[in-house]
Amino acid sequence: MDMINPPRPSPCWTPLGIGTVTVPNRFVRSATHDYMAGEDGTVTEQQVELYGELAAGETGLIITGHAFVLPSGKASPRQTAIFDDAFIPGLARIAEAVHAHPSRIFAQLAHAGRQTKMKLIGGTPLFPSAVHDPVSGNTPRELTPGEIRDLIRAFAAAGRRAERAGYDGVQLHVAHGYLLSAFISPHTNRRTDEWGGSLTNRARVVVEIVRGIKDEAGGGFPVMVKLNSTDFLAGGLTLNESVEIAALLEAAGIDAIEVSGGIAESRTGSVWPGLRDESGEGYFISAASSIKAAVRIPVSGLGGIRTLAVAERFIADGLVDLISMSRPFIRDPGLVRAFRTGKAVKSSCISCNKCFNPRGIRCAEIGG
Repeated sequence: MDMINPPRPSPCWTPLGIGTVTVPNRFVRSATHDYMAGEDGTVTEQQVELYGELAAGETGLIITGHAFVLPSGKASPRQTAIFDDAFIPGLARIAEAVHAHPSRIFAQLAHAGRQTKMKLIGGTPLFPSAVHDPVSGNTPRELTPGEIRDLIRAFAAAGRRAERAGYDGVQLHVAHGYLLSAFISPHTNRRTDEWGGSLTNRARVVVEIVRGIKDEAGGGFPVMVKLNSTDFLAGGLTLNESVEIAALLEAAGIDAIEVSGGIAESRTGSVWPGLRDESGEGYFISAASSIKAAVRIPVSGLGGIRTLAVAERFIADGLVDLISMSRPFIRDPGLVRAFRTGKAVKSSCISCNKCFNPRGIRCAEIGG
């Protein structure tokens, strides 16, 4: 049996409230598509084991891989679905596995927009505007105002399903060029109606989804947002705009923000390859700090963080409230426990990005 040593004083072990939910420590498993669901989107035993291991490893908050809220929003094969009540029992198995431990779990809700394949969704992708995607090759169809209202209702219903399945909250995927991210970006949202143009209009969809989830799942049910800080693209979303959007979303009732950046079209995504020294860890922390200065709710920062001392410094200096990681947890789901017990001071993940395997995420070095 492992010897458990008292944790040394560290801001990383202080509990934190996200709305009505208390997270036992400051580490977040950032949402990661696991390629483990059934072909129809149902939860599998692989997924139950995956999230159970993360909870046993003392990860404070676990955010599941993006779950699609409409069939038109599926991004990838073997992606988890949440567009129908029939998926609730499977989702509940994940929540139960996590709640066997003190960890908390949020379901990430998403719609792929144009970042999908036509054969996967059986039609033309939907988007705020018909802006061609040079990466996927898709030219999407512009959503009608009625379809936008349907989209809002679909996200709200998905939030209710997550609550019924026993999740502690949800996270809206408003990053990386997916549909909600595309609405807030002036590059991909070129509408001239109430859903486009001004920053307030571009953020309107997300604001109304937040309110819809609060109505459907209850005002106390936490809603978190994964927010792009920038598109890394000329004419795209800027950090100054993202800061303003964060304030709008806080006023609408969101409970926390995770800050990321990049879209596929810019060739600069959120998962940067290559190991960095400690001074280069946290490449989205500066953006997260700018957003944190504009809101009063918790903010989580990410970007190649591998070292416990670096995470501690980011929190102690007040730059962020939470530390999000993804690839280190693929390599070692027990990383937080290892940090706490002094068995590790740094993740051994080398950021090779070979873990994103369509047959199921796995570390290529220890079991590819």
